[in-house]
Amino acid sequence: MFKREMKINLKSFIIWTSILIILFLVVFLVYPSIINSENIQMMDEMMKIFPEEMLKAFNMDISSIDTAFGWLKTEGFVFVLLITGIYSGILGSNILLKEESDKTIEYLNSVPVTRKKIAINKILCGFIYIVLMVLTVGIFNFIGLDLSGDFDKKSYLLLSITPLFSSIVIFALCLFLSTFTHKTKKTIGISLGIVFASYFLKIISEMGESTEFLKYISVFTLADIRNVIVNVAINPLMVLLSIGITIAFMILTTIHYDKKELV
Repeated sequence: MFKREMKINLKSFIIWTSILIILFLVVFLVYPSIINSENIQMMDEMMKIFPEEMLKAFNMDISSIDTAFGWLKTEGFVFVLLITGIYSGILGSNILLKEESDKTIEYLNSVPVTRKKIAINKILCGFIYIVLMVLTVGIFNFIGLDLSGDFDKKSYLLLSITPLFSSIVIFALCLFLSTFTHKTKKTIGISLGIVFASYFLKIISEMGESTEFLKYISVFTLADIRNVIVNVAINPLMVLLSIGITIAFMILTTIHYDKKELV
């Protein structure tokens, strides 16, 4: 059954991972040609126009975009977080439900396998593909940065791990929510809403002390990119929170799915 899950979800993994790889391939090919001393000075002057809060929201107050690595630490990781988040949300919202929508749940019910085992196999498949996506993009960008010039390898390696913390929580949350319905379209819409709303809250929380509290309800706070850029270290609390929240939702998912009335 596990092999079946891996095969069924392989296509979506390749598509979403390819989107990120193509995006960064274009950056690595184009960036060296558009970055020169004149353009750098122009960009530095342009940065002074933007409010400090906006620069902080995209980490541009602590990192210059005069190199490919600098761009990656600012705008680049916005794409990584959002796309890995979207992929994880969609995967979590339909990996269980598609058995009902495709009517294959009748086949699974006819074989000697418990619902708990079905859920565990699907959860394991989802985690593997999320880790593989983060790992594949991380390796690709490492090679691209290495060919582009000198960069802080330790800082990059830590940064490349951070999307994993928010992605597994999004996957776990959307998987749990999917056990309350039979419609994949509904859960996919909810998962996308969670991702974009969560990222929007994270951006707003960086824009002033009055909105800072919003970061506590944004899953992207767990990625903690800003801390990694400044301190070149991952906050252990964020790791523990990510693992704890994920495990809690996984337990709730298996319990509720086991009791769910399937169609």
